[in-house]
Amino acid sequence: MYDKGQTLSEARALHPFATAPVVAVCAAAAGLLTALSGRYGYHRDELYFLVAGDHPDWGYVDQPPLTPLLTRAFSSVFGDGPAGLRVAGTLACVVLVLLVAGVARELAGDRRAQVLAAVLAATSTFVLAVGHIVTTATYDLVAWLAIGWLFLRLLRTRDPRWWAPVGAAVGIGIQNKYLVAMLVAALLGGLAVAGPRRLLRSGWLGVGVALAVLIAWPNLWWQEQHGWPQLTVAGGIVADDGTENRLLFVPQQLLFLSPLYVPLCVAGWLRLWRDERVGWARAVAWAYPLLCLQVIGTGGKPYYALPLLLVLLAAGCPPVVEWLVGRVRRGLLAGAVAVTAAMSLAVGLPVLPVSQVSWVNGINPEQGEQVGWPEFADAVAAGWAKVPPGERARSVIFTQNYGQAGALVRYGPARGLPAPYSGHMSFADWGPPPDSATGRVLVVRQRGTEGGAGEFFRGCEEVGRVDNGAGVANEEQGAVVVLCAGTTGPWSTVWPRLRHFY
Repeated sequence: MYDKGQTLSEARALHPFATAPVVAVCAAAAGLLTALSGRYGYHRDELYFLVAGDHPDWGYVDQPPLTPLLTRAFSSVFGDGPAGLRVAGTLACVVLVLLVAGVARELAGDRRAQVLAAVLAATSTFVLAVGHIVTTATYDLVAWLAIGWLFLRLLRTRDPRWWAPVGAAVGIGIQNKYLVAMLVAALLGGLAVAGPRRLLRSGWLGVGVALAVLIAWPNLWWQEQHGWPQLTVAGGIVADDGTENRLLFVPQQLLFLSPLYVPLCVAGWLRLWRDERVGWARAVAWAYPLLCLQVIGTGGKPYYALPLLLVLLAAGCPPVVEWLVGRVRRGLLAGAVAVTAAMSLAVGLPVLPVSQVSWVNGINPEQGEQVGWPEFADAVAAGWAKVPPGERARSVIFTQNYGQAGALVRYGPARGLPAPYSGHMSFADWGPPPDSATGRVLVVRQRGTEGGAGEFFRGCEEVGRVDNGAGVANEEQGAVVVLCAGTTGPWSTVWPRLRHFY
């Protein structure tokens, strides 16, 4: 309860921001990510973004333009190697940690609670994992936390003018990933249930909506002009992984955050639900289950709900610092943080020898996707060497997916390989080969899918297999390199049937 005689504004006054210790946590996280940024190699998505950034557009079939364009910008400044590319991920992680500390402050957290929130965020598995590589999830996490922080400011101050920055943040978030619509629906639903509902009647909400639409409009227009391919991509994800995602929803959230941090999240949710000192934020307590229902109902990936879980984690920090009385309790928390940090290092960051990556691949398969791309290019080059020199000018390399194509764009020129083609995602928009390419076709397909080549290519025989040399069971290990005499028809005729979205 509020103290007697205490006004609402006084009760909601903020503690000073713990600048020095929070910045120290950010610096430690940034130093760790920087030190490990060059280990292993590119992630398949990073290879794709590098190519997409060289084809700037208002959209791509599987994503808005922000991540590819930022990839292009950072690689131009810091270099296109993994370390230079991942400066973006490191900075995103720093901003995320600052935002989580800011959320704790909004929820009446003092300096100790803010620092604790920063430490917990910086040691959680998912935050470190997406901070290490550059994916749409890297920026999506930042966008969601920024929206959450601004929404809490709106609720705490009850100043409807905060709808404007909330809307701007939503618009920017949409330019990175459409999933932010789920967060908006959850927050508005929570506000409709828990109030204050007068914020929903404010004209400033209309201003926020207008800003969001204005900022997102170029990409929405691009999607409309191209028949909304993002819906096709999303449908493929649900069809292929929807059941598995629903079954893994709870366990993956626990693993990606940390099982040892679950009590703090529960404490944060209960605090928002029943503590009158932060009762003004009860809409966020409603928003989390509403978001979970959306993710489960659509068969989305479990990590989609993690940003709001970080908000609950920050909400749980003030009561936890009050609970930390005595050496035993402080030791329990320190032990939980230490164990989580060790687990996060092993699962989320490239600290293990490459030969041991398979141990964590079941939890975080993105680790394995950073291994073996030069070896993949070597296997393709060995297959290309079997094409008679006189036919190479008319011959084509065709890959099954964008990771393979991106790897050959990056590593192929040094091996004397021509530019690859692929029907996967936006690579299909950057083809097809000319109809004058009537020579051989070197086809690369993932293990177990090589039989599908016969529908489009003729006279095919296997000429090699990919071996990353480390025994890592990633998507390309064992991929088959097939040399075909040609296509079953002109490229312009075959190409529409070669296109696939998932």
